[in-house]
Amino acid sequence: MDDADELFGTAGIRGDAVETVDPELALAVGTAAASDARLGDDDDESSSGGDGVADREFVVSRDGRETGPALASAMTAGLESAGARVLRAGVLPTPALAYASQGRRGVQVTASHNPPEDNGIKLFVDGEEYDRDAERAVEAGVAADTEYATWDEWGSEESVDVLPDYREAVASFAGEHGAPLAGITVAVDCGNGVAALATPQVLRELGAHVVTLNANVDGHFPGRPSKPTPETVSDLREFVASGDAAFGIAHDGDADRIVVVDGDGEVVHEDTVLAILAEHYTETSDADDPVVVTTPNASGRIDERVEAAGGRVERVRLGALHEGVAAARSNGGEVVFAAEPWKHVHTAFGGWIDGVASAAVLSRLVADAGGLAPLREPVTERPYRKVSVECPDDDKPAVMAAMADDLPSAFPDASDVDTQYGVRLTFPDASWVLVRPSGTEPYVRVYAESDDVDELVESAADVVRQAVEDA
Repeated sequence: MDDADELFGTAGIRGDAVETVDPELALAVGTAAASDARLGDDDDESSSGGDGVADREFVVSRDGRETGPALASAMTAGLESAGARVLRAGVLPTPALAYASQGRRGVQVTASHNPPEDNGIKLFVDGEEYDRDAERAVEAGVAADTEYATWDEWGSEESVDVLPDYREAVASFAGEHGAPLAGITVAVDCGNGVAALATPQVLRELGAHVVTLNANVDGHFPGRPSKPTPETVSDLREFVASGDAAFGIAHDGDADRIVVVDGDGEVVHEDTVLAILAEHYTETSDADDPVVVTTPNASGRIDERVEAAGGRVERVRLGALHEGVAAARSNGGEVVFAAEPWKHVHTAFGGWIDGVASAAVLSRLVADAGGLAPLREPVTERPYRKVSVECPDDDKPAVMAAMADDLPSAFPDASDVDTQYGVRLTFPDASWVLVRPSGTEPYVRVYAESDDVDELVESAADVVRQAVEDA
């Protein structure tokens, strides 16, 4: 806990469950979260903050990892010892926990798509992940001396069943979009994760014939690695290509991510999926100023489809979609969709990332269009690449400071330079390149999308390598 000031990354706390995210840390985070001075002033366990949230009430769940039960118990002990009431929700997809955190606070013990030896902690309030200020307050509490409530003010706990209500809510929301799924076969690769508890059931409720792969929850992830990539979902790709499924869906370990496979067994680019959903929500919105929030590494194809549908795109740093949504709303826009590659926030449904809702809505859109191909046809799919350049964490500030001058100088034909979240250059033909530091690894990432993507990304990477050498 010496590094408590750097606990939270771009998606909660994650790390090795023995060396980093251990029971001692879970206990400390639970105590700090419940002791946060920004909670309700009333010591009563049912007290609410000014925003109507039951601040002393936390719903706690976990994914299927082997280390989850102990960490969830440690987290519960920390919360209760600082006076919080805990609702134990068992094993859930992260979006189901977020759904259950509406009107209260929530904790999900998960490492998402990380390997089985890892685990992590995500904190929610009223259906949204903690923002930076809330995370910093918890970090400060972890770093400080532990303060438990007096013996007669410790909290209580009870068990709750969240899944039925969540699955019904997703099916109801998806039913407002697209067309019925009767007669459509969908293959779903749950990756031995907790998506097995929600996506197949929701799609069947909507009328689809669902065939599952790796649909038993197993914290060893024996079927495939938890992170769905073109390589790791090879069994799904082969199954769809050789069978009767119209398309396939794959999830990560906690079901906040979604990967889509077309009828030929090819992975549909994540930005194309994002563009399809963004266009749909923009086109069907009756807002005067429909806004889609995404991240700097997301494709220009999203801007093209949103603008064609009458909306606009705003970008925010990776891992901060909720902050981007809040900022766009404060500027008068109505956010109809928010997403970064693989992860989608269906704002009319809730403020959390939800791969199960994505699977349900996209399936209905496919049914309405008569297949994936008609949905993809309007989307301009330029070649896209990402390169990682090694860079020590201590050198990242100097390298990124150099990028603000060196990258535009290396590409004088750029029509726009944005330095708000890394350095992003856009060119007259709508191609672009982005340089940003990794928030979790000793790399600077270079993203590019262009008909000449290899030349563009390598030229930009050379500029980064020179800056690293000079740092």
